[in-house]
This record gives sequence, C-alpha cells and structure tokens, in this order.
Amino acid sequence: MSRVKENDKVKVHYTGKLKTGQIFDSSLEREPIEVTLGQGQLIPGFEKELVNMEVNEKKTITVPKEEAYGDIMEELFHEIKKAELPEDIKPEIGMMLVAKNPDGTENQLRITDVKEESIVIDANHVLAGQDLTFELELVAIL
Repeated sequence: MSRVKENDKVKVHYTGKLKTGQIFDSSLEREPIEVTLGQGQLIPGFEKELVNMEVNEKKTITVPKEEAYGDIMEELFHEIKKAELPEDIKPEIGMMLVAKNPDGTENQLRITDVKEESIVIDANHVLAGQDLTFELELVAIL
C-alpha cells in the first residue's frame, strides 16, 4: 500500500481540539480537505504528521504551538479609538472584527478590552499560544 510522500496531493478528514477537549474545527460533517503538501496550506505540525500515512489510516496527533500558530505576540495588540469603528458596531470583549488591508487581504481581529473612548484589539490568530490535538483520517492520495 502506498504512503504519503512530500508534495503529494491528499484528502484528509480531521477534528481539531483544544487541551480542554473543545472541538474548534472538524471536516466530518463536510467533504474532507484536499491539499498538496509543501504548499504552505497547512500548519507545519499537521502537514508533517501526514507524511508516511496510508489510505484509511487514522491517528491522533498533538501539534505544539511552535508548529501551529506560534506564541501570542504582544506587538499584535493595538488600542484604537471607538470613533474609528463603524457607527453600527457596539464593541464587546470577544467580538471578532475584520480589517481590510490596502492590498485587499483581510485580518481577523478580536476585541480584548473595551474602555471609555477606545478598544484593544488582538491581531494574533485565535489559536496562537495553544498546543492543538487533531484526529486524522487519510481518505485518499490523489
């Protein structure tokens, strides 16, 4: 039976969990993801664990934060004036915002503090600073 090699195109079902056991994402209720290894489409620790898997093989892996979304970086916290927000937004802690960059790309931002005249936003990935557990099932090597 063939095994996954670097640069192979594969289909994978996965369920991602936090240390608490809370599921943060899963493909089980939809089509498996289809990716080509070596293209930067997956976090490094996830991709590394796919290499050498066989079709229909299942395994559970733990990806340390260094091979996932990294540490929380303090320089990605910014305070902005409430006046800069659209008028229809009532900021609350935990609320997600989307900022458009000049090149058209978007950044997800999370409100971490609401003050009288300003808010504090966090531009770190929502899973930064966390080790992640994934249940993997290799569906196909394409």
